[in-house]
Order: sequence, then structure tokens, then C-alpha cells
Amino acid sequence: MSAEELDNRRYVEIPGSATHELPPLLVRAEIEAGGSREEVVELAGRIIESDDVIPDQAHPGNLRDQRKLDLALHLTDQYFGLLKHWNWGDSILEWIRQCEITFENQSTLRHLLTNQIWPHAGRSSFVDLILDKHIPTPGIGLEKAVGLRLTFRQPPPIDFFSNQFLFFLNSSVAGSAYQTWSHMGADTPGLFPPHRFSFQVLEMSSAPEPESLT
Repeated sequence: MSAEELDNRRYVEIPGSATHELPPLLVRAEIEAGGSREEVVELAGRIIESDDVIPDQAHPGNLRDQRKLDLALHLTDQYFGLLKHWNWGDSILEWIRQCEITFENQSTLRHLLTNQIWPHAGRSSFVDLILDKHIPTPGIGLEKAVGLRLTFRQPPPIDFFSNQFLFFLNSSVAGSAYQTWSHMGADTPGLFPPHRFSFQVLEMSSAPEPESLT
């Protein structure tokens, strides 16, 4: 983001100076792929085969089998990356729902939310709040994550995709979905000032130590 864009950011005014504690963001770490990684690789190999990605004459014999395996592994990595992003997006939308309850129960925050069909585009301010708090999200693009969740209510199985569509979905479709959603809220208030909110991020795996963000 450029310096000019930063200068043009509008933050809502919140009475007082207190810091408001929001519900923790619970991120599910476990990926549900509908089978083991080996089973997903096998399905990916079938997709490579059915899409005729490797012409028979291009890689004869064992070279073709190795090329097919390499492409199947790459497709599997793309798919697991999609699922990881979807998990984050689903967790963020659930967190936004919890934050709405917190806002409704506090008179100083209640007026910041408009009563419109959920998920209203103005709720993208919560995504911006996560970004403004500089939360570590290793390998995860939040806009892509939320865009995937807006596109799919449930994580789709790998055999729903062609090789090329999965590539385009990962690279552009999810981002476009988020941008379309967030820009529908042009008349909503501005961003939430990050110094006025704190919350924890918990990865729902074994028993991680929470990171408090103030």
C-alpha cells in the first residue's frame, strides 16, 4: 500500500479512549481433504490423466510416469494450499460473527455496524483490522482466504476441479471475489482504529500458546 493510500484511510471515531477486547480468532489448523495425502495425490494423478496434460509422445515410458507424478504432487500442493486458505477464511467469517455480538452489546460500538444482509461488505473492516494489527499469517493471504470462503460454503473436493481451474482459482478468482464483496460497502463507515482493539489468535490444533495482540 502506497503512502498516499495510507493517508486516505478513514478510521471511525469511537468515544472514549478505552481498548476494546474482541473475541479470539480461532483458526482451524487441521485440513480436511477427504482422505490421506497419498489418496489426494492419486486423485490428482487422475485429473492430470483425464485433462491430457501430458501427451503420450512428449514423455515416453518412465519419463511420462515421473512427469505425471510431479504434476500430481504440484496439483496436490495447490489443493492443500486452497484448503488452508479456506480454513482461514471460514475462521475469519465466524470471528466476524462473534465480533458483531460484542459490538451489539457495547453502546460505544453498536452504531458502527449497519443492519444489512450478512455478510455485508462493511464487515470487510474486520479483515482490515486483522491486517492493521500485523498478525502473522504464514503463507496466507487474508483477502484470498476470505474470498475462497465467500465462494465456497464448504471446502470442495479436489475432483471438482480441472488442473487449470484450480490454478486460476488460486491465483485470481478468490481475490476477485473478495474485492467485489469489499467494494460493495462504499457507503459504510471507515476502518476500525487498530489501537482501540485487542484480541487473541488461537490455532486450533493441540494446545498452542495464544498470542495477545494489543
